[in-house]
Amino acid sequence: MAEPLNFSAHKATHHQPGQPAPSNTLADWLQTSTCPACGFHVAVNFYDGGHAPLTTLAWPKSTEQALAMPKLPLDFVRCVECGHVYNRSFQYADVPYSDKPNLMYNQGALWQDHMQETQALILAKLPENPVVVEIGAGNGHFLKALARQKPQGRYIAYDPNGALDTEDGLVEFYPELFEPAVHLAQYRPDLIIVRHMLEHLENPLAFIQSLGVAAEWEGLPTALFIEVPCIDRVFETGRTVDFFYEHNSHFTTTSLGRLLGRSHAQLEKIARGYEDEVVYAYARLGHSEAGRLITDNARAFYHQAKQIDQQVIAQLNTLADSGKTVAIWGGTGKAATFINRYQVDKTRFPLVVDSDADKAGTYVPGTGQVIHTPQALLKHPVDVIIIATQWRARDIALEIAQRGITCSQLLLEYQGNLVDFAQDVHPYSLPETPSANSNLA
Repeated sequence: MAEPLNFSAHKATHHQPGQPAPSNTLADWLQTSTCPACGFHVAVNFYDGGHAPLTTLAWPKSTEQALAMPKLPLDFVRCVECGHVYNRSFQYADVPYSDKPNLMYNQGALWQDHMQETQALILAKLPENPVVVEIGAGNGHFLKALARQKPQGRYIAYDPNGALDTEDGLVEFYPELFEPAVHLAQYRPDLIIVRHMLEHLENPLAFIQSLGVAAEWEGLPTALFIEVPCIDRVFETGRTVDFFYEHNSHFTTTSLGRLLGRSHAQLEKIARGYEDEVVYAYARLGHSEAGRLITDNARAFYHQAKQIDQQVIAQLNTLADSGKTVAIWGGTGKAATFINRYQVDKTRFPLVVDSDADKAGTYVPGTGQVIHTPQALLKHPVDVIIIATQWRARDIALEIAQRGITCSQLLLEYQGNLVDFAQDVHPYSLPETPSANSNLA
């Protein structure tokens, strides 16, 4: 049988930037790295740019400063699932956004035409009195252009590193990060704009997904407009100067579509613009019924677990105060989790047994009871045995019967209550046979 591909074993042999090209064996080309557009975990080497300084955000003021700039790895790989290209060695902390705003030159005639076209697309979809939020607004030129053309709305700009003139209230400006879980509910926007920002993020997929989940949580039909540089033409032209450190992500039309497809968004339009040098998309957030159901179920489980903790701890306290002798069956893994979670301390519940003889003589993690073999319950019978692991409940009940261990009551935690294994209703009951519960006096 062939050995499975060991990703960790090959990691040390991965190609390093600036080194000779790898051979044509899969082990030299394959990378285990998470795609920031679709989340796929396998990529292949794409472009080795060696090490280079920051080129868009570091503006040296002298030759000496320019020559002294640190050089960072340009280690680009390509996702084999969606075709996204990204720098797997990128570190967001290496880019000084707080010192220099990331502003694009946008005075070219063709670029102005492109912006007017995208503004027209957006304006045609806005309601009469829209609430529009732009994240990463920079100097706000795009958002203010929308506001001038449809002034009866509310226009809000977020950029922790931007410099924006609000033009006497034409737009609102907040020099801070936009937090989807907070600000989506606060503004309830009709549209969120994210232009030329995703390519700078370490995890753009997580950011857009958080917008989608927040929209579902609030029940908002919020629209989303995204625009990013597009590298579709790179494959035609062979350009390599597109790949610099500040741009971690390089989107293709396909990879932007995949990102939105994984973000609980309903894609309405995706297209290239500015002579195919950018790709933009218009989508609706919060369109996953399954996602909303999972979120609701998670919330319900969270609150239920808190209630279960309180109920089981209260019942155990009552049992400890009753004077009955008690043994806990199970001392590691899920049983130890039970013991720690429900405060089954060594003083009140000193006796712990486990089916695994190899664990005898060791101690319960976190609480310190010595773990005994079940033989201890033949020598020292107890009134109550608590099965601490639901998933093994039937096996443990059968073992108790087969070993001839007796007790007045066998308890099991189920749905927040310590239930009687033999008498109460639960999904772990043994088949009705004469010997099944014969030792439960």
